[in-house]
Amino acid sequence: MNLEKIFKNKKVIVTGHTGFKGSWLTLWLTEIGANVLGVSKDIPTIPSHYELLGLGKRIKSKKIDIQNLKEIKKIIKSFKPDFIFHLAAQSIVRKSYSSTIETWKTNLMGTVNILESLKENKKETITVIITSDKCYKNIETKKGYKENDILGGEDPYGASKSAAEIAINSYIKSFFNKKNNKNFIVSTRAGNVIGGGDWSDNRLIPDCIKSWTRKRTTKIRNPESTRPWQHVLEVVYGYLLLAKKIKHNKKLHGHSFNFGPNMKRNFKVIDVLNKSRLFWKDINWKIEKKKSFKENTLLNLNNAKARKYLKWKPLLSFEKTVKLTIDWYRCYSLKDKRLIFKKSVDQIKTYKQLI
Repeated sequence: MNLEKIFKNKKVIVTGHTGFKGSWLTLWLTEIGANVLGVSKDIPTIPSHYELLGLGKRIKSKKIDIQNLKEIKKIIKSFKPDFIFHLAAQSIVRKSYSSTIETWKTNLMGTVNILESLKENKKETITVIITSDKCYKNIETKKGYKENDILGGEDPYGASKSAAEIAINSYIKSFFNKKNNKNFIVSTRAGNVIGGGDWSDNRLIPDCIKSWTRKRTTKIRNPESTRPWQHVLEVVYGYLLLAKKIKHNKKLHGHSFNFGPNMKRNFKVIDVLNKSRLFWKDINWKIEKKKSFKENTLLNLNNAKARKYLKWKPLLSFEKTVKLTIDWYRCYSLKDKRLIFKKSVDQIKTYKQLI
């Protein structure tokens, strides 16, 4: 799939570009020649994949809170993007309990602000909005959630993402459904993403890496919980491919797509730990019996729609997914930014060879 022809020299806004997925997406876009404008309110973690890669020197970047409608309107009007990837979010389930209002404002109203700004957009623009697999009403089913299943979300994070999906659908039906419409919008819902460069708190791999590099024992909350684990590059490629497909097939406007591993390849938290041990020796963990907040134990996504309409499919085995992730962090432990940049670019090149 030749993405260069689609994105080279095109104007692309990435919100949340300083985050984990946002930095990988931004790196891939710069590697294929896109003119990227990043929009984020801050650097969300220390260390930061974005800073380690030196992306601030390779793209234009604006320090803007996604909640600031006036500034978001100004950016879209002045930059006149060909593509927008909206990733800016409060993305941690646990944090949504302690920062509930901020989670709702960022995840719901941040999305509304993008949509509201597009009402004044006169240029043909493809917008890919990233929500979450947590947007579905969880009924602990093994069948895997499809895009037309009931939205829900019991925790504040999942509920805010579900609400964002409702807002997207409302705006499309109300404002972006005319014959002369210039805005083509889709949403995506991805499973649990792992990969190098994630330093967020209360996520499995980052928490483990922080402990293992200090030769400490990691506390594990829910070892038997099943998640649709996938490498960050699987998802980033899905975002880019979706943007390409809707550019050529406007009938996809208003659709949502799941990006997740094949359901037979969903694994438990304990499986991720055991597989990690193959690539990082002498790691240890212990089970934390006390639960401070509720989490779903079973979460599966059905990726049939992405397979059918986008010709997207998972390309990495579970073992390869974990290996690429652990390899990146082992490279990071050498504390050489040049090696980290090369490792990240090399992993993108390796993945592209599979496409």
